[in-house]
Amino acid sequence: MDAYDYPLPPEAVAQSPAEPRDASRLLVALDPDPDGPVAHRHTRDLPDLLEPGDLLVVNDTRVMPARLRLRKASGGAVEVFLLEPGPEPDVWEALIRPSRKVAAGAVLYAADGDEAVAVAGEVLDDGRRRVRLLADPADHGTVPLPPYITQPLADPERYQTVYAERPASVAAPTAGLHLTHEVLQRCAERGIGLAQVELVVGLDTFRPVTADRPEDHVMHSESYRVPAETMDAAAAARRVVAVGTTSVRALESAAATGRLAGRTDLFIHGDYPFKVVDLLLTNFHLPRSSLLLLLAAFCGDRWRSLYDTALAEGYRFLSFGDAMLVARRTGP
Repeated sequence: MDAYDYPLPPEAVAQSPAEPRDASRLLVALDPDPDGPVAHRHTRDLPDLLEPGDLLVVNDTRVMPARLRLRKASGGAVEVFLLEPGPEPDVWEALIRPSRKVAAGAVLYAADGDEAVAVAGEVLDDGRRRVRLLADPADHGTVPLPPYITQPLADPERYQTVYAERPASVAAPTAGLHLTHEVLQRCAERGIGLAQVELVVGLDTFRPVTADRPEDHVMHSESYRVPAETMDAAAAARRVVAVGTTSVRALESAAATGRLAGRTDLFIHGDYPFKVVDLLLTNFHLPRSSLLLLLAAFCGDRWRSLYDTALAEGYRFLSFGDAMLVARRTGP
């Protein structure tokens, strides 16, 4: 994993999104040659960087209000972080903090009232708990931001894509945050297609890999759905342009398994044989993360020189940062 580390200065981590969305900078590397040229553009230039017949594929998941600030009957503060639905209605897998001080069966109440919101359940693997909801989380929850973003967000919709649909994820597919309706319209006018997938983004997508070797890392599964018309459009496209690593995982999971929906623990790293995606629009990722390993598998060792260039040129990193548009490597 040392091969996937790099120095990330704190000042390079974006604390707020670009305004407007498509004003974010875009590092462009469309020549698959490792020594190919790079260009410095903006997301608003995307329609001019693509070609008629290309297909943009976006992840249309929406971030749900997953962070619930509650209290015990005794008054002690408790945070419940919903992760994904469990096997029964209104039952979720969640993180509870402080978990050790919340017994199974404890009723948790709204922080600012007497409404019962949830009942804590048993302990699961990795410190997760089952939680039974007694109220709509939308009435008590907030959209969670990554822990490295320390400034409040004035408009919560800025952590949603403009095409977000079903609330299901606990983190945004952040490459899509740069796109606007105007950029997508200009793409359509150029003959560039648009298709959707859904991959429900969980916390494990963004966590650093803690194993010493990539092959020892265990990916948690996530729910995905790829409409048949999206796979048909990808097969007919000049090039498939995945917007974000989650779109890559959804498309490549469907291609690898032949299943258009289900759960995937696909871990893309090393010499992974990509079957669908030709170009990747993606943010700049945390060191030692599975997202960075996916990028390295996609464009090869060139990722390091691209990141060095981005840091030297003052690009902003992580969820609210800038982006890159990079071609898939053609050689070993």
